[in-house]
Amino acid sequence: MKGKQFLTAVLVSAATAIGSVWGYSQYQQYDQLTSYQPTPSIYKQASYVEGTVAGPTVDFEKAATKAAPAVVQIKVSTKPKQVAQQQRPDLQGSPFEDFFGDMFGQRGGSVPAPSRKGSGSGVLVSADGYIVTNNHVVDEADEVTVTLDNKKNFKAKVVGKDPSTDLAVIKIEGKGFPYLTFANSDDVHLGQWVLAIGYPLGLETTVTSGIVSAKSRSLGINSRQSSAPVEAFIQTDAAVNPGNSGGALVNTDGDVIGINSAIASPTGSYAGYAYAIPANLVKKVVADIVEYGSARRAYLGVMFGSEQMSDEDKAKNNVKDGDGVFVMDVSKGSAAEQAGIQKGDFITKVNGAEVSTGTQMVEKIAAQRPGDKITLTYTRNGVEKTGTSTLKGEVGQYASVKEQVVEKLGGAFENLDKSKAAQIGISSGVLLKSLGQGILLEQTRIREGFVITKVNNQKVNSVDELKAALKNAGNNAIITGVYPQQPQREYQYALNDLNSVE
Repeated sequence: MKGKQFLTAVLVSAATAIGSVWGYSQYQQYDQLTSYQPTPSIYKQASYVEGTVAGPTVDFEKAATKAAPAVVQIKVSTKPKQVAQQQRPDLQGSPFEDFFGDMFGQRGGSVPAPSRKGSGSGVLVSADGYIVTNNHVVDEADEVTVTLDNKKNFKAKVVGKDPSTDLAVIKIEGKGFPYLTFANSDDVHLGQWVLAIGYPLGLETTVTSGIVSAKSRSLGINSRQSSAPVEAFIQTDAAVNPGNSGGALVNTDGDVIGINSAIASPTGSYAGYAYAIPANLVKKVVADIVEYGSARRAYLGVMFGSEQMSDEDKAKNNVKDGDGVFVMDVSKGSAAEQAGIQKGDFITKVNGAEVSTGTQMVEKIAAQRPGDKITLTYTRNGVEKTGTSTLKGEVGQYASVKEQVVEKLGGAFENLDKSKAAQIGISSGVLLKSLGQGILLEQTRIREGFVITKVNNQKVNSVDELKAALKNAGNNAIITGVYPQQPQREYQYALNDLNSVE
């Protein structure tokens, strides 16, 4: 967007440039807990006619026969519960207030939420019943049931979830289950034949084919679940539909190269491309969850310009064009600093693997753990250098970020007057005096006069504390506050593309 700065810093929980993508092609995580009603369809038979374009010569049968038994259906349900809801401030006093309050779950007060059901897919990764799936398939589920390819049913427990990567691990009890192994997703190449296996549209085991059409794609959808999203999707044109979430993307050897997670579609069903989490990242997160109960995130400690950065923003931030990932800033005491990286360098390789974009670099770092040794190749003034260091488990501090963050919001702020705070029943806060071009206007429906009281649930009492909280928030943040006219109601706004650090 014009005037919007994209700063990507390798947190590697990897906060890359994030922003929900809408338009003709909507990126959708498609197996949330909802009641699914199949839409009427017309199934047409397709065949290859002699004299026309030839069909694929690759043998998919062996891969499908090997992989299908290890891909399972996951059915989830929630129990009825009371849900506290908030009213959308932009609809107050509007004739649509009641309608949208219900639709978006933001009406004031507490209302009963009915039980919900949904389904997705999963992949057995061990003989003793560990299954990898998407976080958005099992998130908030009270009951999880797994159905194997042989129609046997099992109750499953959630072992752990990682919203940053949209992955989760569940487990069923038993032994001798069929399972799949992970291929090296770094070896995946454009044009490679792949199979997507899962349980779409309420159907039984379904196999579709396609090719890899892109690698290391960042869509911004994981920011809906996490403030530190990690995205480096494998893009394919294999048909994937609601119900495929968490299923396998396999190569022609029947080994897993990715876990299906999202689709690009104007309709919500297959009409374009599907996106899978690469196997190397999946393998690492699964191992973390099984061993520790949660994912261990590693950070490199650099800030870099995203691929979406405009020429105007590049000039404003002194971002240079060249081979590799341009380093805009380096965190004090970080792994990058230890390796000798400085502001203005170009990172060209991570552990010997070439990287040309920030998303590729994020993918490499996200597959590591804090404490892992790493080798970085970089250029400075055209001279290639190599350094080694140990990855850290925290983001670090960036000197160049602090003053820029609040400016990027596009608002004028001041400390809330103590007497005014007392009138509306709060101790302190930060008043949004006016709105200009920036993140607030582009991403939210916030209005002038809003009083910010928290950032990511951390209390802020002054403009300086607001700056510090946003600086430490990584790439995304949730701001909480009130409107003085209705101080009894609390509102939250999600902000993306704040710092973009890795």
